[in-house]
This record gives sequence, structure tokens and C-alpha cells, in this order.
Amino acid sequence: MNQLTQRSGPVVWGGIIGATCVLLFLLERMLWLAIPFLFGIILYYILLGPAQRLVRAGMGQTLAVLTVVLLFFAVVSLTAVAAVVWVSPSSGTWQELLARYLAGGTAFVRDAILSLEQKFPILRQIHLGRILNRRIANYSDTFVQSHLTGVLVSVAAALPSLLLAPFLSFFFLRDGRRFKKFLMRAVPNAFFEKALYLLHEVDQTARNYFQGLIKLTVIDTAVLALGLWAIGLSSPLVLALISALLAWVPFVGSIVGCVMVVMVASTDAPASPLVAYSAIGVFVLVRLLDDFIFMPMTLGRSLHIHPLISVLMIFVGGAVAGVAGLMMVLPLLGVVMVVGETMGRLITNPRLRARHRNALALRARQASADLAL
Repeated sequence: MNQLTQRSGPVVWGGIIGATCVLLFLLERMLWLAIPFLFGIILYYILLGPAQRLVRAGMGQTLAVLTVVLLFFAVVSLTAVAAVVWVSPSSGTWQELLARYLAGGTAFVRDAILSLEQKFPILRQIHLGRILNRRIANYSDTFVQSHLTGVLVSVAAALPSLLLAPFLSFFFLRDGRRFKKFLMRAVPNAFFEKALYLLHEVDQTARNYFQGLIKLTVIDTAVLALGLWAIGLSSPLVLALISALLAWVPFVGSIVGCVMVVMVASTDAPASPLVAYSAIGVFVLVRLLDDFIFMPMTLGRSLHIHPLISVLMIFVGGAVAGVAGLMMVLPLLGVVMVVGETMGRLITNPRLRARHRNALALRARQASADLAL
């Protein structure tokens, strides 16, 4: 906990948590704008460093931003095209790939249940394998119609709004400094220093969080890809990158990533369940390294929030705003924490309030100085 947190009382922290919940509620109602805004902020902090280096080298602000944005999206587009070309010819269509991996994962679950029934007779007596096989069969038959179609339709509906992300990131990079100056013009002179500090701290909190998130994603991808390559899985780098990106969603993302890795492992080696169990072990090991080593080195240095509050707010974020709330609750809490603590110090500082009252009185006397004549 930092010094600001130690000085904050229960009233300030109650306001911080309440304001975070209100923002999460609004986030859930404006998800079509919140998701591209989130990706726009992430792109902004990824490209901020290169754009600033070009400006310091003598390039104009607009030209530097345009150059960095175009180069970034050229690299991303070439990478996506190369991935599609590399995967498609040898592996068939995406529908065939999904069906094959689902079948491999289902076979692995059935074999695992059979082996459990052989070791624990009580499971055979309650017909666990038969019940689960029936449920899996029913779910597999209706998966495409009931689930996959809806997911694809939702993704297709969200794609147009995602096009706002590069548009937003471009103007964040180009006009961010102007927007800060615009905000500071509305601050009374008595509170100018503290407001400038507040703006700097909010920017630093968001920058440290999102840049730490990118660093954590790169580290997770490298370590998980190395582990999956060591046990012989196909496309370990792709699997590791997808799993690292899914881990942005606390709890749920890690479970989905682990299921995906197990499905691929059981499909690649259907006759050797040891490969799938090894993949689970690698995934759990990487998550443990992530929680105890990688995350404290990256995200842990950016948000000074007590672990108990972090865990509770993650559950609150999921309950209020779903998956988007899980992703956004910690950065929102970090920013609101800085704003709330600084505003609390501004309001309760008698010296600053006295300076503000004195400035108002001076303006009033100057405005009416010639009226007494």
C-alpha cells in the first residue's frame, strides 16, 4: 500500500468502491463503446514510446503518430495473413479443425472418467460415466446450433465497433497533450499543483497497468510456448499467445485457455493421455509462476491495491459487468483510487481551501474596484 492509501479513511474508500461499481454498471450498458475504447487505450500505450522517440528525433507530432500507427497495423496484417496461410492448407477449414479438437477433447474426458471408475468403484455404481457421456453427446449435437452460431453472430456484430480502436488510439496519440491542457484550464489556480499531480498519477497508473499487462502477456507467451514445445504439441507459440490473451480475463480466461490446450494435446496424441496430462501440468506451472513471480514483477508494481480488495473487486466486476467487468475492474479501481484519494486530500486540506476562498475574494474586489467611484 502506498502513502496515499495509508492516509485514506473509510469514507474515501467507500466512495472509491462505490464509484468503481457505478463505472462498471455504465461499462456494461455501453459495452459497444467500452471494448473499442479499451483496445484503443492499450494500443495508445503500446505505441506511445515509439511515437515519442520519433518526435524527439525531429519528426512532427502528426507525422510521427501516423508513421507508428501505419507500421504497427502493417506488421499485424502481415502476421495475420501469414498465420492464415500457414494454418489453412495443412489443417483444413476452421470448422473441421474445431470439430476435430472437440472430438479429441471429448475422447480424453471419456477416457479419464473410465479410468476413475476403474479406480473408484463408487463412481461406477452411480453410473458417472454413463451420465456424463449422455450429457456430452447431447451438448456436442447441439453445440453448433445453440452456442457456436450465437458466438459467431456476437463476434460479427462487435467487429464494426472494434474498428473504432485504431481511430481512437490515433487521436489519443496525436491530441492527448492538448486534451490535458484543456482539462487544466478549468482548474482553479489554488488547486492547480494538486490537480496537475492528479492528472499525472492517473496517466501513470493507467500506463503502468497496461504496459505491465503487455509485458506479462509476452512473458507468459514465451514460457508457455517453451513448455508446450517441450512436450511436443503442435503450434505451441499460437496456443501460448491465445492462452496469454485469454488470461486477461481473471479466472475464466485461464480455465478456457487450459481447456483449449488440453483439447489440442488430446487431439495431437489420442493414444497417449500422458501428453494431455503433461499439458495440464505445464499450464498449471505457468499460472503459478504468473501469480507468484511474473505478475508481481509487472502488474504488481503498477497498482498498489491490497490483495483482499483486488479479489473482492474482481468478483464484484464479474457480477456487475460480466466478462468486461472482469477485465476492467482492476484498472478502473486503480484510476478511481488515485482520483478519490487525491480529491479527498484536496477537499480536506484547509490551506488549499483558504487559498481558493482568498482568490475568489480578490477577483470579486478587482471586478468591483471601479464601481465604488
